[in-house]
Amino acid sequence: MPDARSAVPSFESPAPSGQPAAPVGPVRPGPAAKAALAPAAAEVRGGFWSTRRRVNGGTSIPQGPGLLESAGNLNNLRVVAGLAEGEFQGGYPFVDSDVYKWLEAASWQLAGRAPEEDGPLAAEVERIVSLVADAQQPDGYLNTWFQLLKGGERYQNLRWSHELYCAGHLIQAGVAHHRATGRRELLDVAVRFADHIDSVFGPPGSGKPIDGVDGHPEVETALVELYRETGERRYLDLAGYFVDRFGHGLLGGEAYCQDRVPLREATDVEGHAVRQLYLLAAATDLATENGDAELRAVTERLWAAMTAAKTHLTGGLGAHHEEEDFGDPYELPNERAYCETCAAIASIQWSWRMALLTGETRYGDLIERTLFNGFLAGVSLDGERWLYVNPLQVRDGHTDPGGDQSARRTRWFRCACCPPNVMRLLASLEHYLASSDGSGLQIHQYVTGRYTGELDGTPVAVSAETDYPWQGTIAFTVEETPADRPWTLSLRIPQWCGTYRVRCADTVYDRTDAPVTDGWLRLERTWAPGDRVVLELSLAPRLTAADPRVDAVRGCVAIERGPLVYCLEGVDHPGGGLDDIVLDPGVPLADAHRPDLLGGVTTVTAAGHRRPRAENGWWPYAPAEAQAPATDPAPVELTAVPYYAWANRQDGSMRVWLPTL
Repeated sequence: MPDARSAVPSFESPAPSGQPAAPVGPVRPGPAAKAALAPAAAEVRGGFWSTRRRVNGGTSIPQGPGLLESAGNLNNLRVVAGLAEGEFQGGYPFVDSDVYKWLEAASWQLAGRAPEEDGPLAAEVERIVSLVADAQQPDGYLNTWFQLLKGGERYQNLRWSHELYCAGHLIQAGVAHHRATGRRELLDVAVRFADHIDSVFGPPGSGKPIDGVDGHPEVETALVELYRETGERRYLDLAGYFVDRFGHGLLGGEAYCQDRVPLREATDVEGHAVRQLYLLAAATDLATENGDAELRAVTERLWAAMTAAKTHLTGGLGAHHEEEDFGDPYELPNERAYCETCAAIASIQWSWRMALLTGETRYGDLIERTLFNGFLAGVSLDGERWLYVNPLQVRDGHTDPGGDQSARRTRWFRCACCPPNVMRLLASLEHYLASSDGSGLQIHQYVTGRYTGELDGTPVAVSAETDYPWQGTIAFTVEETPADRPWTLSLRIPQWCGTYRVRCADTVYDRTDAPVTDGWLRLERTWAPGDRVVLELSLAPRLTAADPRVDAVRGCVAIERGPLVYCLEGVDHPGGGLDDIVLDPGVPLADAHRPDLLGGVTTVTAAGHRRPRAENGWWPYAPAEAQAPATDPAPVELTAVPYYAWANRQDGSMRVWLPTL
């Protein structure tokens, strides 16, 4: 096979000096982004997310190559490269993307590390990058499904082919590898593929052979990031072309693949949840880079519609198993909730872009909720098993169908999009925590670590110590600051938080007098190294009710504590299961930390009862006036654990929403 690497473009990254090597790196926000923020450097040094990232880096990511080998993904590349003989393995046209997501995850894991720290991982990355480069065709095209099964056929079924989707993940991996390690082998592959796409796709009258879009958006965000990395404006323009061609019937006019209505005219999120959110993430990137006020208004409108009527309490998205899509407004089922792990990841990626574009805290609120609940439930505590779907209830006696849509944690999936997606988000999590602008440093998410921003070239940095989310105290210490210039440290006050207090120097603020606007607690002063700020957020457990239009949970409540959603598991309630339990909301909730349970969690206890089962024979319905007594008089102590930790002890029943007495 001819060497596809013979002609390598030359460029220098335009990223401004001091900007962190983040997954999202705006170059020059346009006028629509009047409050736009730049990603700030952050470092997780301990606490909750340090543990999750350590498992990700020590277990999940290292096992990736072996799993990709056993599933056939890597062998497909070998066969295409002429390094082995065999047939295509994997069953789907998008299996290459799992390799690219793993490469992105591994690249972020290598960022800032000395070679001796991750030598084996670096060697694996180098090996697989070389394999990808060997498999690329001379004109830049690469997709093992089409190269092995379809006799080289290209772009003939864009609704399902995922060719540009796979290209997008390859481009994102190339950008991540370059930003994290300084190496450009994978970026060169990505550039060649992007150049090939640019030579093939374009609007009518452009002289290019195909006017079309991929049925699964993804390449659009990748092209924006490639523009940010290379300075090549045509990549940004190509992303804009793709975004604006959805909704014009090129994919049959189906909502499933975002083709029912042009994005700029849309009033609600619809169709396949991941596809919708990836498209909206790209639209937000374009609004940021181009100063497109209309596109910004669209993203704000659709985000508000999604959160108001189509988002589960956990931050999970997707109502239907059949097409992995959004349902109608307030159609939020429990046991049939889809809430794909990839949709949670897409939500975080989109909301982060919205936070940078607008400067508003509501996007950080949803990121926090989704991170701790809808996202984190997707991976087991040991980092070796996964959930593709994340229901909010598993009934007593549940018969699990197995497969990708199982309610049981699984080692790997036939459609393995979620595991490497989890890996790449956890590996890059530090880049979703803080931002900076001309006024100072904004802290979006609370971790033990260090946050670093920039004021016109002058660094500002604060460290933080916290046992969040188990404790609500976050102590900040100023480490770097200009000596003679005031700046603002902005702390997000979570939407769920009813009571808080902050101590800054000799001043103590509470909710009644703290300088909070739009969700930000803004502390402006001329700081000195060693200055301390202590934020105290009340984490008292609480009961939450849904909008009454959510029929599936009418008359029910959920238990929350801080950013965490809680659930009951059958393993903690022997002797009758969960389907007959009702909660007594008149009895106060109590919490206690259990270092011996599920890696160390705070549990919440509540009072409840079991409903007696009526003896109705073969028919489960009866006149309303003949119903059995509401509950057994004997109380039952209910023990709730964080939702993210469910299904880590044994398979069994689980529920988030509880009927009330």
